[in-house]
Amino acid sequence: MKNIAWTKEETLLALNLYLKLPFGQFYSQNKDVMKLASMIGRTPSSVSMKLSNFARLDPFHKNRGVKGLAHGAKLEEEVWNEYIENRGEVMFKSEQLLTEIQGEVLEFKFNDVLQDLPLMKGEEKIRAVKTRVNQRVFREIVLANYSSKCIISKISIPDLLIASHIIPWSKDENERLNPENGLCLSAIHDRAFDKGLLGIDIDYKILLSNKIKEHYQQPFFETYFGQFENKLIEQAGKYLPRKAFLEYHLENIFQKD
Repeated sequence: MKNIAWTKEETLLALNLYLKLPFGQFYSQNKDVMKLASMIGRTPSSVSMKLSNFARLDPFHKNRGVKGLAHGAKLEEEVWNEYIENRGEVMFKSEQLLTEIQGEVLEFKFNDVLQDLPLMKGEEKIRAVKTRVNQRVFREIVLANYSSKCIISKISIPDLLIASHIIPWSKDENERLNPENGLCLSAIHDRAFDKGLLGIDIDYKILLSNKIKEHYQQPFFETYFGQFENKLIEQAGKYLPRKAFLEYHLENIFQKD
C-alpha cells in the first residue's frame, strides 16, 4: 500500500465517494470504502480518514460540530472549494476518473442515459454527456442522502424514486447539482411537487394545495395525499433542503389558491 501523499486524482475519487455515501458510513469496513481503497492502492483506513476529513469542510457537518482531523490536507480543501465553485465540472471529472479506474468506458457505463448520443456531434454531444452523467450522479447523491426512501410516502424501491429539484433545473444553473436542492420523491409525489400540487414549508412540513384537496372524496386522495398533510418529511442524512429553496418553490410553483 502507498505511503506517499495523496494525488489530486485520488482526492477527487474520495470526494466522489464522500458525496454518495450516507454520513456514518465512512468506516473502513464499508464495502465501498474497501473497494475504492483497493482500486487506488490505499488502505481502507486511509480512505475512511479522507472521507471524514471532507466532513470537516462540509458546511452541514461543520454546523453540527464535525471536525475531522485537526490538520487535514490542504489538497482536500482545494478540491472541496473547486467542487463548491463548479459542481458540474468537478462531479463530471470525478466520475470520469472513477470510470477509468474501473476499466470501463463512460458511454457503456451510462448507456441507459447516453444511448441516443450518437445522433449528436461536437460541442452539443460533449455538453449532453456531461449533463446526463451529472444528473445520474446527482440522483445517487440525493437517494443516498435520504437512504433511498421517499421523503413523503417512505417508498423504498429505487426504481420508483426520483431525485427531484426544489428550484427547477431550468431556473438556476448554479444550484442544479446542489444536494440541498434535491428531494427523494416517489414518481407521483415528484410530479405533484413539480406541478405545485404539494409543497414543503421551511419547517419541513408537507403542504397540499387547494387544487388537489378538491379531490378529497376520491379513493386515491387519502392514500397518496391526505394522510401526509402537515406531516414532517423524512429526515435527510447529510443535506437538509435549503430553506431559501423551499421558499422559492412556495412562492413561485406551489399553487396557493
